[in-house]
Amino acid sequence: MFQSLVEKMSAALKKFRNKGKLTEADVKAGMRDIKLALLEADVNFKVVKDFVAKVSERAVGDEVLESLLPAQQIVKIVNEELISLMGGSVAKLETASRAPTVILMCGLQGSGKTTHSAKLALRLKKQGKNPLLVACDVYRPAAIKQLQIVGEQAGCTVFEKGTQDPVKTAEEALVHARKYGFDPVIIDTAGRLHIDEALMEELKKIKEKVSPTEILLVVDAMTGQDAVNVAKSFNDLLDITGVILTKMDGDTKGGAALSVKYVTGKPIKFVGTGEKLDCLDPFYPDRMASRILDMGDTLALIEKAEQAYDEKQAMELERKMREGSFTLNDFLDQFKQLKSMGSMESLMSMLPGMNSGKMKDVKIDEKALDRTEAIILSMTMKERSRPEILNSSRKRRIASGSGTTVEDVNRVLKQYEQTKQLMKQMNGKKKFGKMRFPF
Repeated sequence: MFQSLVEKMSAALKKFRNKGKLTEADVKAGMRDIKLALLEADVNFKVVKDFVAKVSERAVGDEVLESLLPAQQIVKIVNEELISLMGGSVAKLETASRAPTVILMCGLQGSGKTTHSAKLALRLKKQGKNPLLVACDVYRPAAIKQLQIVGEQAGCTVFEKGTQDPVKTAEEALVHARKYGFDPVIIDTAGRLHIDEALMEELKKIKEKVSPTEILLVVDAMTGQDAVNVAKSFNDLLDITGVILTKMDGDTKGGAALSVKYVTGKPIKFVGTGEKLDCLDPFYPDRMASRILDMGDTLALIEKAEQAYDEKQAMELERKMREGSFTLNDFLDQFKQLKSMGSMESLMSMLPGMNSGKMKDVKIDEKALDRTEAIILSMTMKERSRPEILNSSRKRRIASGSGTTVEDVNRVLKQYEQTKQLMKQMNGKKKFGKMRFPF
């Protein structure tokens, strides 16, 4: 995420760190590099101009230039201004005073609107809600079927009336929701390849009929500055309440994330971070600023670990550690939980210093966890419980069954033994209750 921007911002700030004392000329030169980094990231030029002016004004003050650590002060200022630029604090969904809350999803065709309607429904369902998805895209071939498929995957009900007038469908969906206790109602509307009068007129009619609490615009973060222009157009006509940025896990420059709030005055509420339905996260301006400045996002990493780790399994693991009965089956469970947190590359990117230029050539073997899982699954239950019986012939059979080599099998067994030894050490120190993913 934002790799090019991260590298250029890190290089610009490094120039400050390499100097003991700073002068106004040093600040001006550094700000020029930051300005170029933002422009190359496709950030709106008005946004860049205002941002650089604010940072420069604060950076040339006596409090900074005369301080013992001026470089750190400037990094702090840049971080604070980035947070302010992106909204300051997390923007939560509003709830209607009288149920159901209606959420109108809008955007151009291809932005990921239908999928993200289901992602939002799944997220709200996990919070104890009973969402209803409404199919109001009657123009794109198979749009209704797509919503039914992703709705089923999310375990949510989909309301559809075929190709009848979308305005009427939205009205009937609201009546249905009130009758059967659905809340919220998430309306997936039609998109076009570009903004046109017919699209906007239909959206305005739906808005008038259902009075949505939230109007969320779904935009593709990969489109950069175009995403900002789209957001402005929709906001001018519909008065949107927030934005969902999709494809934030791709080769995103960062222009949309840094410009949307400034240009529209409306916050980014969620970001799509992957293809799976659970890959929808709240947008935290402070965490995003930390990632742009290559300071990591350890809070997000902790949250992912908490979501992936089952408390009952943790207690069972604690018991096995006390008894010294940790098996390869338990080792496999740990790997499965680690896999559920996402790709290793995405997890590594949340650590401080992992997105700068010096790390871009580091290759992460994403298939390593799959190979480990295949190797353990190729063993018999007896072998998993008693790995000491694994002789040469058994290892060859396991390697053949898992499509790996005997060396790979030996590597997994070595990792298992190291983990087991570490557990014994932690057990002796009475710290096992806090252990997570020891390997």
